[in-house]
Formats: sequence, structure tokens, C-alpha cells
Amino acid sequence: MVESRRGASARAPRTQFESESSARIVVGDCVAEMSKLAAGSVDLVFADPPYNLQLKGDLKRPDESHVDAVNNDWDKFASFAAYDDFTRAWLLACRRIMKPSATLWVIGSYHNIFRVGSIMQDLGFWVLNDIVWRKTNPMPNFRGRRFTNAHETMIWAARDEKAKGYTFNYEALKAANEDVQARSDWLIPLCTG
Repeated sequence: MVESRRGASARAPRTQFESESSARIVVGDCVAEMSKLAAGSVDLVFADPPYNLQLKGDLKRPDESHVDAVNNDWDKFASFAAYDDFTRAWLLACRRIMKPSATLWVIGSYHNIFRVGSIMQDLGFWVLNDIVWRKTNPMPNFRGRRFTNAHETMIWAARDEKAKGYTFNYEALKAANEDVQARSDWLIPLCTG
């Protein structure tokens, strides 16, 4: 175990992290790969599922130049029902591997986050918070027919309503925020490059 107190006040609880040798990145179909993990073995899941952008053709700027948008096969679904089936499958896989005290973070846009949140609640996950990530440098709306998508939403949830002991480092978050309680709207630039 490695101990970390970076930026935390004296009141903040000590946080224990596993050594780097226990960290790993698994590449593959999420449901298939999670099926290989032991039940109840994961402390936290952060999911960035396909947004199901429903793009019909190329996305172009007003000057007709091409926008590199998400148009890969993994973000294409035949219908909302197909997307919902996929979402249910990966959420059930997450639930199986989560410890009773584990939490799940899911990030999404208006294209998918409401569908994901509804399915999470249907499956018994307990929503602890929603976080709005306000982007200081959002991509513009090139066609000028809608608002600029300047935020994404994250859902933070426990495995179920009776979950106890999940990690929330209140004092550390407060210390990193000029000793003010952390809010549910985060102003962070879009990662570029």
C-alpha cells in the first residue's frame, strides 16, 4: 500500500492506494472482460460508454471542412432499444464485480446520460450525485442551430440503496478547494492534444 496526503488538510483521513503493480489496463469488449474478473472485487468503476451520437453522415463546419467526430462502429446502434440492451449488459457486469462499498461513475452527454441513468435506477443502483462538468473551452456548434454543448454530466452511484462505507474524501476535496465544500459543478477545460 502507498499512502497519499497530497493537498489534504490535517483533518483529512489518510488514503491508502494499492501499489502500482496492482494497476492494469484491460483492453477488449467490456462485458466479456468484466466476466473474467472475480465477483465483488472492484472498489470503483469509471465508465465512459459510447454516447450513441446518432450521426447521420459526416459532420462539417460552416466552411465545409470535415469534423473528426465519433463515427466509429462502436458508437453506432440500430435503435435506442439496442443501445439500452448494451447499457443494461455492461451495467449488470459492473454490478457483479463491484464490492458492496464500491461506487460507479458514468460520464455522458445529452445523447445518452438520461437513458443510462434511468437504466441504472431500474437495476437498483443508488444515485449519490450528478456532477456537471462545465468545459471552459467547449467545441462550438458548427451549424449554429443549437446551443454549444458546453458540459457533460457524470452520475456517481452506489451499488444499491443500502450501500455503506463508500469512499468520499470530504476533507481532502475541501482542502483542495480553498477550504470550501466541493460543489457538483466542476469547471475544467476540455483535454486537447
